[in-house]
Amino acid sequence: MARVVVLGAGFGGLEVCSRLSDEFGAAADVVLIDSADSFVFGYAKLDVMFGRTEAAAVRHHYADLVRPGITFVRATVTAIDPQARTVTTDAGDFDADVLVVALGADLDPGATPGLTEAGTEFYTVAGAFAARDVIARFTGGRVIVAVTSTPFKCPPAPSETALLMDEFLRSRGLRDRSQIDLVMPLGSPIPPSPDASAFLVRRFADAGIGWHPEQLVQSLDPQRRVAVLASGAEMPFDLFLGVPRHRAPEVVVSSGLSVDGWIPVDPVTLATRFPNVYAVGDVTSVGTPKAGVFAEGQAAVAADRVAAVLRGEAADAGYDGTGMCFIEAGHNEVARVDVTFRSGLPPIGVLQEPSPALVAEKAGFGTTRIARWFG
Repeated sequence: MARVVVLGAGFGGLEVCSRLSDEFGAAADVVLIDSADSFVFGYAKLDVMFGRTEAAAVRHHYADLVRPGITFVRATVTAIDPQARTVTTDAGDFDADVLVVALGADLDPGATPGLTEAGTEFYTVAGAFAARDVIARFTGGRVIVAVTSTPFKCPPAPSETALLMDEFLRSRGLRDRSQIDLVMPLGSPIPPSPDASAFLVRRFADAGIGWHPEQLVQSLDPQRRVAVLASGAEMPFDLFLGVPRHRAPEVVVSSGLSVDGWIPVDPVTLATRFPNVYAVGDVTSVGTPKAGVFAEGQAAVAADRVAAVLRGEAADAGYDGTGMCFIEAGHNEVARVDVTFRSGLPPIGVLQEPSPALVAEKAGFGTTRIARWFG
């Protein structure tokens, strides 16, 4: 069996491995490489931040992965040669017959002046877990939830954070002496779905959350405790929860895989310009949002095409640009938006308003994936 090397054990990498294991079982020769020891769903970070659960409860350790044909290697990738399909790591070198790059986007809080000194980023796993204590100690005041660059992954997350902050402050009796503002460079909370955006804007109004579209936070002044916007305006804060700048991992940029910061792929096949090298998820410029469910959908197509290569058959699987996101609306309510992206056409987004069924569906979403990915 030809060797498949998968870089990155997030939604994309885990889905590729799961499908190849299903197809070939113990005969598969798949090496999955990631520098982390465990997987955490993006939405679970918010649960930890706002005291809904403990950090240990949302970690799924790669050591528990028992999929036949899959070998997990905890290592940091230090070089990629896409032409030769070789990977250098701090745990050794790996040769691949087929290479799948699913390394996601790196987060760079230091790219926004003042963010690490005066603010709290909540998009990395470590940052979100540390934010739990920051939020728990907060005794009221001016809260800013802000995005510091585009593109950024999980588009609903800043809106969810603002709504969950409102719920948290009300539960502590601190809402009357607090102000919450959401600052985003986008014109609407979820641009592909006007209905979902209108729903969220109504929720902001109901909760008394200030909504500031088409505004970008460029820096924070730690001494004066103000956020400086690209327009030159300033907003004072007592608590700043920031989405840091996203960029492709440096190892991807130095490999020659990226163009204008991200890896270009065929939007249907997820193939890069290098033979038998695929890329999926946040690390690509495929044109869909940087979110786990879109990485999963792309990975399904890439895995099916890799499987066809391994069988010596023609591949016909194609990516259809569909995905969905759950939206935490606060007060134990969950909505859902389904979005379809077609090349050359405007995206279509359909909202399902909050319901008890969606609360259960979201819980099942995580459970089923962990069972499938980890075996």
